[in-house]
Amino acid sequence: MFDLAGEVALVTGGAKGIGKGIAKALKQAGAKVIIGDIDKEKGEMTANELDGDFYYLDVTNKEQVQYVVQSICEKYGKLSILCSNAGIFPQVTIENMTEEDWDKVQNINVKGAFLVIQATLKHMKKQNYGRIVLTSSITGDITGYPGWAHYGASKAAQLGFMRTAALEYAKYGITINAIQPGNILTDGLIEAGEEYMNKMKSVIPVNVLGKPEDIGYTAVFLASREAGFITGQRIVVDGGQILPETPDFQ
Repeated sequence: MFDLAGEVALVTGGAKGIGKGIAKALKQAGAKVIIGDIDKEKGEMTANELDGDFYYLDVTNKEQVQYVVQSICEKYGKLSILCSNAGIFPQVTIENMTEEDWDKVQNINVKGAFLVIQATLKHMKKQNYGRIVLTSSITGDITGYPGWAHYGASKAAQLGFMRTAALEYAKYGITINAIQPGNILTDGLIEAGEEYMNKMKSVIPVNVLGKPEDIGYTAVFLASREAGFITGQRIVVDGGQILPETPDFQ
């Protein structure tokens, strides 16, 4: 089950963190993986590790997005899986937030996802098949977090877009779903230090931080043919983080 042999997958923001975890899991399941990222050095390293390809990709650049998607389809004959993962999550309070702060997050997280999905749908529609998986977040749609008003808004917006896109393209054999990660052990979290990591872990009932691969395994399921009856849905992957009524759950 969940064999992705013969499938061609594009992972945006796949150079590191959750995106790399998704890319690794897709590769393990048999897919040919293409990394699209603005980090050329790490993107090429990840692509080489996975025997895949790398394209420099700024998801906010429509022409660049269309070029990358078209190039993949021409080289491999199809693009059957898209994992729209590229995003940013800077922290700033509402009082101190500038219009530029707000616009940058919406531009990358919302517009970027829209442009990549729009370009991909054109080709998946011709194939009469496709799997699209967005990396959203528990922040925004379910929880809030200080300093992330713009980020939370962008992640909630992704889900609204996802549901309508799933409805519009279901008849073409295309499913579109989202993953909502909780606290995941990425490089950024490690760099924040042990004290901060322990704080993040303390709110998770299973008492461990998630790994990027945990999101990857969920993406593999949603990208599989076995998940063809699931569309327009979101799966929370958070170790039970959103379950307690209060932080003092133990």
